[in-house]
Amino acid sequence: MAKVLPFKGIRPSKERAATIAALPYDVYNRSEAEAVVAQNPDSFLAVDRAETNFDSSVGTYDEVVYQKAHDLLWQWIEEGRFIQDDKPCYYLYQLTMDGRCQTGIVACSSIDDYEQGVIKKHENTRAEKEADRIHHVDSCNAQTGPIFLAYRAQAKIDELVNKITTENAPEYDFVADDGIGHRVFVINDDADVDVLKNAFAEMNAIYIADGHHRAASAVKVGQRRRAANPGYTGDEEFNYFLSVLFPDNQLMIMDYNRVVKDLNGLSEDEFIDVIKSKMNVVKVGEVNGKPIAPTKKGQVSMTINGTWYLLEFKQVDRSDDPVDGLDVSILQNVILNPVLGISDPKTDDRIDFVGGIRGLEELERRCNVDCKVAFAMYPTSIGELFAVADAGRLMPPKSTWFEPKLRSGLFIHALD
Repeated sequence: MAKVLPFKGIRPSKERAATIAALPYDVYNRSEAEAVVAQNPDSFLAVDRAETNFDSSVGTYDEVVYQKAHDLLWQWIEEGRFIQDDKPCYYLYQLTMDGRCQTGIVACSSIDDYEQGVIKKHENTRAEKEADRIHHVDSCNAQTGPIFLAYRAQAKIDELVNKITTENAPEYDFVADDGIGHRVFVINDDADVDVLKNAFAEMNAIYIADGHHRAASAVKVGQRRRAANPGYTGDEEFNYFLSVLFPDNQLMIMDYNRVVKDLNGLSEDEFIDVIKSKMNVVKVGEVNGKPIAPTKKGQVSMTINGTWYLLEFKQVDRSDDPVDGLDVSILQNVILNPVLGISDPKTDDRIDFVGGIRGLEELERRCNVDCKVAFAMYPTSIGELFAVADAGRLMPPKSTWFEPKLRSGLFIHALD
């Protein structure tokens, strides 16, 4: 059963929340992160990407960068930019994008649940990407970026969330520069805390939606601290990691699209002939002057040389297998590998991936700049993600794009 606990959150003072809150550290390269911090020195990116405090002569992963992250975080706390609740609380984190709301429970999840498979994964992690966040969490003695988890919706949690959000004023309520609304509610009533703790204890599965590397890094820091403290009881803060848990029926997964730089030696006409032999062509051209988008599972739209094609996979290529039946898997197995020669999309530099938040126009732009063909996918569903994780399998790379992104800096979990 899942152990999801309240904690004494360190969080911004009410008047500073909007300026401190920052997009996750890994959505920026170094120059982009530097630009954000230069424009807003209060951005939490100054802590999450502490290399922004140095010139280019200091490497991103230099030891002084991690020390700066620690010093700046605890300096800001000491200055009163952040406060800490005096008792363990849960928090509600409500995000609104284009009129659609999703409300998650901010809590601490157990590293034992992660290791024992109660918290289920659908991606492998890479040691080099873990190393940075392990060093960051260990140096800061705190987790600063929450892991995005999902659970199958429960009526008792929905009822409590609805009660709190309708009967109470939010602690934070702001709209970020990108138009995403953020509201936070504090849950410190003992009865409400017990409802949530008991509801999560009844769950036998929780799923990582986004943040596999952050989760793995947080767990490894906890393991290190256990090794350094052989008398640990399991109640210490380092046994838990910062998370936001959302019900599955509120989540939106966007398409994660593919762009390819060449046609693997084929002419355009030869390539289109091969596509027509391997897939069913539903439409050609544009619809009302706009790119063609897939409208259901099993469809893919393709653009090449300014023309759009709506394609459907043939029945023979479909599968009931939780991984092989994913649209991204079928495209890989039917087109990307045998036709375009992309056997490993994780390492082949001829393919790139474009999140659905960028729109289909971005696929057209890429085809005019550095690519020959683009494929727009129908979004993977949360049910498909759950099925892959339940089977103990892994999804192909770049299968899901979640929006909106959780902000860092609104919640911090200290490790002691």
